[in-house]
Amino acid sequence: MSPEEAVARSNTVLAHAWMIRTFLKHADEVQDNEDMLDVPRTLYDSIRAVEPAFQRGDHGDFLRRLKGKLPKLRRVAEHFRDHFKEFSPHTNFEMASASLLGVVRHLDEIFAAVNWDDVATLIKANQSKRAADSPESDPLDDIEIPEV
Repeated sequence: MSPEEAVARSNTVLAHAWMIRTFLKHADEVQDNEDMLDVPRTLYDSIRAVEPAFQRGDHGDFLRRLKGKLPKLRRVAEHFRDHFKEFSPHTNFEMASASLLGVVRHLDEIFAAVNWDDVATLIKANQSKRAADSPESDPLDDIEIPEV
């Protein structure tokens, strides 16, 4: 799978994660439990962490950042699965748990199918481009001015 396709598929999966986050953020049942509130916070952090790369069209950085967030996403998905019934046995929570586990599973599948050599090439190319686009430093910045 190309990095471009992996980003498109991942972004759709993250849209599902955003809806789970929104449901949990507004669920009165979990508002007094810090461990459960870590679930929507981690979803928010993970999704927002890749947003700048997505907006720049930097597929390599997007995939690298999202892959780095995957262990945290897995941890909160498993925690939610193991503890949601303590707060509510309602079907909404059961389906949110199943959906969040599905998000993690789909991201695993995307990452298994992506060509990581292509991703590494994109990352290097974008780093070089950013370095070339950054303004050169001003030589006057290196002059030390003594205190008077």
